[in-house]
Amino acid sequence: MSKTHIPFFLLWQLLLLFAAVPSRRLLCHAAGGQWKFLLRNIGISAMHMQLLNNDRVVMFDRTDFGLSNISLPDGKCRVDPNDSVLTTDCTAHSVEYDVVSNSIRPLMVLTDVWCSSGALMPDGRLVQTGGYNDGDHVVRVFPPCKTCDWQEISLGLIQRRWYATNQILPDGRQIVIGGRRAFNYEFYPKTGSTKLYNMPFLVQTNDPAIENNLYPFVHLNVDGNLFIFANNRAILFDYSKGAVVRTYPQIPGGDPRSYPSTGSSVLLPLKGAAIEAEVLICGGAPKGSFRSAGSNNFVGALNTCGRIKITDPAPQWAMETMPLARVMGDMVLLPNGNVLIINGAAAGTAGWENGRDPVLKPVIYGPDNPAGSRFEVQNPTTIPRVYHSTAILLRDGRVLVGGSNPHMYYNFTGVLFPTELSLEAFSPAYLESGFANLHPKIISPVSQTKIGYGKQVTIRFTVSGALNAKLVSATMVAPSFTTHSYGMNQRLLVLGGNVRTVGKSTYEVVVTAPGSGNLAPSGFYLLFVVHQAIPSEGIWVQIQ
Repeated sequence: MSKTHIPFFLLWQLLLLFAAVPSRRLLCHAAGGQWKFLLRNIGISAMHMQLLNNDRVVMFDRTDFGLSNISLPDGKCRVDPNDSVLTTDCTAHSVEYDVVSNSIRPLMVLTDVWCSSGALMPDGRLVQTGGYNDGDHVVRVFPPCKTCDWQEISLGLIQRRWYATNQILPDGRQIVIGGRRAFNYEFYPKTGSTKLYNMPFLVQTNDPAIENNLYPFVHLNVDGNLFIFANNRAILFDYSKGAVVRTYPQIPGGDPRSYPSTGSSVLLPLKGAAIEAEVLICGGAPKGSFRSAGSNNFVGALNTCGRIKITDPAPQWAMETMPLARVMGDMVLLPNGNVLIINGAAAGTAGWENGRDPVLKPVIYGPDNPAGSRFEVQNPTTIPRVYHSTAILLRDGRVLVGGSNPHMYYNFTGVLFPTELSLEAFSPAYLESGFANLHPKIISPVSQTKIGYGKQVTIRFTVSGALNAKLVSATMVAPSFTTHSYGMNQRLLVLGGNVRTVGKSTYEVVVTAPGSGNLAPSGFYLLFVVHQAIPSEGIWVQIQ
């Protein structure tokens, strides 16, 4: 029986025709993404990550892991009589990764930053809060410059903060919520009298001896209130009045999604004037999994996602089934509005030695696709990334992946999952060379441009191939502080606009910047042009 062969050029035309269908956001089906190994040894395990507006990534693990694999510069040593492992330590436990040069610079933290939280201030400085031991009340500040190092404020917090969550507020302050045995919140910077505010919701969601409400998922709603999810339920919270505005239904099934039954969460892309907002929570571990793991019984992870429109008058969860069960997975908003689910394990929970069956294949979730066809499995890595692994978006559209250390100390031999000091990058299919003719390139404005709320922004860009003006948009992405499978302050806004031709393969799209700090808290964002779901390289803009 003869076979009919379809010419490659015809297959390519069919692919482009499919890409032009405007009814849903394209999941690039060409390749399933590619992995690239970047560095074998950055000296530490990347437990926490934050991209800065100079294209450098600050990373740190903890000071009481023992000696790291990278020395402090110029013969420096950290002397801390309170450290539980080394009172004198001449190695670094924080580094700065230069994305452009693919190189590492050691940084010096003075107190323990283990399992802490953070966010960017409007001027681009990283503010990191809390940690462990003598670091649990400390605020640390890192300015984005080539020679800067950590600055520490020893009593910057009122309450001990360990496993807390930070959220940037519309006025540029940060709210610091929860943490181990911390059923309250506070603000930073401190203005006027310092005060601690109780949050009964954190008491109500605390499972005795297990917790299941650490690193609560916090998202700034479009009305200025906070969506706060802990354990298996959520509230809408007016932090200015200390009042619960709304109590949401419990997520169906009632299984916990917060640490140590660690799932992940994102606020889905906000569109236009953004009067609606949706939250997606994926993965986690069934009830009882943490205790079972302590007895070497590693229960299979959850394979469901819950999606809820938090602005609806009567919101309800819509449940979806992932192709791969996952606990300790990271969720990363991609520039085209899709969600990458990456890292994690198929059994067990977060915590020392508690994870099993690493999930090596990422999954991309297309929120605008019809229910039942939103997930696409990607090509696998070869490196297990379980407890204490991280993933963040870079300006060029790649996703930086690092970390993984499920041990109390650095441990490289004789264990299932050795401490991982490497960095790698995952490139979604939109970076494939086959899409080069659809790939936009921003000409103007220049990077670091300041934009005002509600102001029009003209973006000039080129596309070498045929342009589909109906499938052009701009997106703004807030870089996240990522740790323990949660990207704090991660946010994506879709800015529509009219496209006009201004030259050969050159176009302009005029978009309107977000109208208020409720939609986009002031600070630095990555601005992309997206054409047929293929994003440009981003530029930095500062909204203020």
